[in-house]
Amino acid sequence: MVNKRKRSRRSQREELSAKELDSEITESIKTGDSSDFNPNPMKTILRVKEFPWTLKQKEFLKIALDDSTRVMFVNGPAGTAKTLLSVYCALKLLNMKSISDVMYIRSAVESSDRGIGFLPGSAEDKLKFYNLPFIDKLQELLTEKRVEKLEREGRIGMFPVNFARGMSWSAKCIIFDEAQNSSAKEITTVLTRMGKHSRCFILADPMQSDLHSKDCAFENMFNLFSDEESQEMGIRTFKFDEEDIMRSEIVKYLIKKLKKLE
Repeated sequence: MVNKRKRSRRSQREELSAKELDSEITESIKTGDSSDFNPNPMKTILRVKEFPWTLKQKEFLKIALDDSTRVMFVNGPAGTAKTLLSVYCALKLLNMKSISDVMYIRSAVESSDRGIGFLPGSAEDKLKFYNLPFIDKLQELLTEKRVEKLEREGRIGMFPVNFARGMSWSAKCIIFDEAQNSSAKEITTVLTRMGKHSRCFILADPMQSDLHSKDCAFENMFNLFSDEESQEMGIRTFKFDEEDIMRSEIVKYLIKKLKKLE
């Protein structure tokens, strides 16, 4: 009887925690008066509150959260909210208990034009600068205490792509960011780690590749999996364009002009 009571209390705590998390994530559909509807599926604070989502961004959310989706190759210029939207979807999946935790992965590649030199500290200290985009997006969507709690519980993790080899991931959401800086082998390594009930978002802006090679492995894979057979297997390719840039009007203008240099 004692053990039964303990399990029951633990179950109640988990249920309460899930409700609290869901309340924070879904707060986006309310703004001011509870009768007002906000089409932005995000928490209405900080940078996100001023930006209306485009039709493509709403379409992304629909596809990303579909039960049949396993992998999404997402191509888009800077400022189209690729990382923010993916983190949001990962949190929703976590709260729905469709996954057990969220993994943020990227290649530790410096700018192709200028390196930052030696970084002091532990491996974690050296890599934290590469993980700042993920932390930034979490803090836009959740309170600081909630982010810390998820990290303590091991529900969110950040890794360089090099650590993926030999691992097997079941019931995880993998966000592979800045994939334009990854080789075909690195992308393949991440994709072939996926186990049952896992979902993977591979995000890239080929315009900002820091690889010395002219070929972008991400673009080649994006084209490779843009067929009906891949879609039937739950592999989607999704492309944003300049009209989906929400960072600022100046960034939208700059991207349009800079593309003429290519």
